[in-house]
Amino acid sequence: MLPLPISSKSTLTGLNADHFRHPLDKKATQSLKRLPGLDVAIRSLLGPMGEQFFYLENIAASVLVGPKQLPDLYQSLQEACQILDLEVPQLYIKQHPVPNAYTFAMRGKQPFIVVHTALIELLNPAEVQAVIGHELGHLKCDHGVYLTLANLLTLATSQLPFGSVLMQNWQSQIMEWVRCAEFTCDRAALLATQDARTVASVLMKLSGGSPTLSPQLNLDAFIDQARSYDAISDSDMGEMLKQLKTNELSHPVPVLRAREIDRWASTADYGALLQARPLVAATDKTDHPGGWRQW
Repeated sequence: MLPLPISSKSTLTGLNADHFRHPLDKKATQSLKRLPGLDVAIRSLLGPMGEQFFYLENIAASVLVGPKQLPDLYQSLQEACQILDLEVPQLYIKQHPVPNAYTFAMRGKQPFIVVHTALIELLNPAEVQAVIGHELGHLKCDHGVYLTLANLLTLATSQLPFGSVLMQNWQSQIMEWVRCAEFTCDRAALLATQDARTVASVLMKLSGGSPTLSPQLNLDAFIDQARSYDAISDSDMGEMLKQLKTNELSHPVPVLRAREIDRWASTADYGALLQARPLVAATDKTDHPGGWRQW
């Protein structure tokens, strides 16, 4: 399945992050900014050497997508950026057996997205564009610094004064923020593709897909599966077990993300964005995604 042509999608001129940022992301970001010493850690961890290291890592060992290199992927990137009203970052394809994608953004440097070859092989073109849209969501929302900090914190705090103490104070809140930021970026993926089933299909394939199994997967059955996960919260023991499991993760569980994006796709806020109404901050005031009690 090919991505929809740009002419058949709504281009969201004037879009800013507050038009689609998830309320959990807003709350977690406010909490993260109040952590003492975080700005010092960011400056220490993300200095010029760190910037150069990650840039060289990709330019030396990945393929930079462009008009003459994987042009279909480059066009998909351009279309997603046009829809999300965002400057085009660099996109690298990296040979790797684990399906994954990530974003790196440093102040004063051109941001870039990296997509692993295993993910390209797992998904169809529309789903790959959803992944690109998700990563662009991190850039649109200025998630880059905190994302990079989360990726480096485990290793780098051991070299900072009182690093172990900082680790204990920061880790849980930073990882909670990362999980909340993923909900926002799933919304960016939906805006880029304008098809909730495409986004949900990505999550399904990341849960239990392979190049062989993916054509046989049933998306409706996967969405139904989410109801079983939801029902676990009916008991205190089930809710406690869900919270303990979630605290170990860098992302919300896929069924929750699929259910949440399906619900947001039916809201007035999402509909208003696609109908090119005047863009105002979203009115979503829910404290939990789609009524789910994840943490």
